[in-house]
Amino acid sequence: MRVLLPIVVVGIGAVIAMWLMQSGPKAKPRQKVRNAVAVNVRAVDFGPQTTTISIMGTVRPRNQVILKPQVSGRIISISEKLVPGGHFTSGETLLTIEPNDYQLAVQQLASEVDRAEADLRIERGRQRVALKEYELLGETVSDEERDLMLRVPQLESSKASLEEVKIRLEQARLDLERTTVKAPFNSVLITREVNLGTSVTPSTTLATLVDSDTYWVEAPIAASQIKWIKVGQQGSAVRIYDSASWGPGLYREGRTTGMAATVETQGRMVELLVEIADPLALAKHSEGQHKLLLGSYVRVEIEGATLPRAALIERDLIRDGDRVWIMDEQGNLDIRPVEIAFRARDHVLVTGGISAGDKLVTSNLPSPVQGMALRIMGEEDQPSTSGSSSQQ
Repeated sequence: MRVLLPIVVVGIGAVIAMWLMQSGPKAKPRQKVRNAVAVNVRAVDFGPQTTTISIMGTVRPRNQVILKPQVSGRIISISEKLVPGGHFTSGETLLTIEPNDYQLAVQQLASEVDRAEADLRIERGRQRVALKEYELLGETVSDEERDLMLRVPQLESSKASLEEVKIRLEQARLDLERTTVKAPFNSVLITREVNLGTSVTPSTTLATLVDSDTYWVEAPIAASQIKWIKVGQQGSAVRIYDSASWGPGLYREGRTTGMAATVETQGRMVELLVEIADPLALAKHSEGQHKLLLGSYVRVEIEGATLPRAALIERDLIRDGDRVWIMDEQGNLDIRPVEIAFRARDHVLVTGGISAGDKLVTSNLPSPVQGMALRIMGEEDQPSTSGSSSQQ
């Protein structure tokens, strides 16, 4: 019994231990959860895209003239509109210089013309008398002697005197006409330098005028962007924005008409000329449009060439200069380089590297890694098909 009793106790304990081990809780397999980052996406769309170039420029006059008189005298009248900002049509009177001296000169020269014409008629009468005397004489003489006998030099001198007086009369009439100073073209007054009663000479500055029919916007453009625009009569369409004066979203239309012949050596920029018709909205068809002020610093949007097939992508979705984030068919991040054909102020036009329908990631990722798991915002994480065991 001493020997068998311990053996029996040990055996019973072993049986109980085996039963406890077999009847205990078993580990159950559970599905592995995939931790994917939630993002927003949109489908890539290809189609014709028009390039738009946005630059800044300054409004300048197309034509500007410093007006000076062509005759001397005292100013006796000035137009009420001859104030800064005053508008004049072509040929409209700005001011008048005292014309009395010039009227007297015209009258005096007109009398001299009458006298010269009378002298010419008298000389022609003398020539006819000389011709009859020469015919009665019947002598043969040289051509030079014949001209002297027929008073040919005297007749030519009378004709020349008459022509000279007529030219002086025409000059006097022209000077009289110039006492009335007129606008050389449709214009707006910038500055006025004289007043009523001022004595002026041809060296005196009267006023400064600029053409009111057309203004220019001088805008520097990168030499690399010239290929996208046209200049001349069929120039590219342009929109001019002056948010400071007009408010946001309002614009005037124009055309690219010219370009400088040289490139700046430092910035590699070219001066572009944009023409805006009726900038002061003076014509009836321009009623309601905003006035363009000289010297304004404005934004210029140029409608350039059209790419037949490209995708428009916002600049903030371009990563590291030329890459985009794409969510592939497996739901993983694909950091993909793309071909950028054109870069605008707020977007780029992509022609290669992505396809129509690709899911472009529009959300920001703090630590993007190639192949990282993604899910579309609003969709739940999908469980993995593989399982693993864990002990409880």
